[in-house]
Amino acid sequence: MSDASTKAAPSAEPPARAEREFTVKERTQFQIVLSRFLRHRAAVVSLVVLLLIILWAYLGQRVWPRAYNWLEGPGSAAPSLQYPMGTDEVGHDYFSRVMRGAQQSLNVAFLVALLSTAIGAPYGAIAGYFGGRVDMVMMRIVDVMLTLPVIAVAGMLTQYLRGTWWVVALILAGFGWVVNARVVRGVVLSLREQEFIEAARALGASDARVIFRHLIPNVTGVLIVQATLDIAGAILAEAGLSFIGLGIQGPDTSLGLLTNLSQEAVGTRPWLFYFPGLTIIAIALTINFIGDGLRDALDPRQTRQRR
Repeated sequence: MSDASTKAAPSAEPPARAEREFTVKERTQFQIVLSRFLRHRAAVVSLVVLLLIILWAYLGQRVWPRAYNWLEGPGSAAPSLQYPMGTDEVGHDYFSRVMRGAQQSLNVAFLVALLSTAIGAPYGAIAGYFGGRVDMVMMRIVDVMLTLPVIAVAGMLTQYLRGTWWVVALILAGFGWVVNARVVRGVVLSLREQEFIEAARALGASDARVIFRHLIPNVTGVLIVQATLDIAGAILAEAGLSFIGLGIQGPDTSLGLLTNLSQEAVGTRPWLFYFPGLTIIAIALTINFIGDGLRDALDPRQTRQRR
C-alpha cells in the first residue's frame, strides 16, 4: 500500500537565466585623453573662445570691409554700429586694428612655442640621457641663459633689427627654449632608467635612436602642456616689449603696440586702451585654462573629475 503522504513530483527545472552580455569597447589613448579633457569645463569653454578669437583674427580681415591701415573714418570716434570699436585719433577703424594686432601677436606666440619646443626638447633630452659631465655643461649654459634680462637683451637686439613679428618671435624663442629644456631634462632623468630604455639598448639601438625614438615621444604630454604655457607667455612678453616700444614697430601693429600708443588716452578715449588690453587678457586666460585641462588629461595620476 502506498504511503498516504505522497512525495511531491520533482518540479521542472527553472528556465536558464539569460546570461548578461558585457561589451567591452577598447578605447585608444587619444579617446581616454579626450574624455578627460572634456570633463574640464573651463578648458573646453576656453578652447571654444580661443578658436573664435583665432578665426576672428585670421579670417575676419577677409570679410571686414575696412583694412587696418585705411584712413577713412573720423578721428577719435566713439564705438558705434559703423565702427564697433571706434576709431583712433587719425581715423583708423579700430576694430580692424585690434583684429590685425591679435593676428600678429598670435603669430609671435605660435612661432615662439614651436621654436622653443623644437630646440628645448632635444637639448633637454640629450642632457638628461647622457648625464654626468655632458649634463653639467649643458645645464650651466641653461642657467646662464636664465640669468640674462630678456627685456634688456631684446631691446638691444631690436635696435639693430627691424621690429617685425618674426624678429620679435626669434628673440623670444632664443630665451624661451631654456625652460622647455629644463622640463624635458627632468622627465628624461627618470625615463632613462625604465625597462623599455634598457631593452632598446640591449637590442642595439644607438643613442640617437633611443633619444628621438623612445625618450622624446614619451615626453609629448609634457611638451604639449609646456607649449600652451609658451604661447601664453609669448603673448604677454610680446605685449610687454611692444608696450615699451621694443617690439613690433609701425606701420604694422600688435596688441601691445596698440596699448602703448593709447595709454595716454585712457581718460578721454578709453576704448583705445581697453579693447586691445582685454583681447590680451582673453587670449592669455583661455590658453592657461586649456593648458590646465591638458595637464589633467595627459597625466594618468590625475583622477579628480572637474565639475
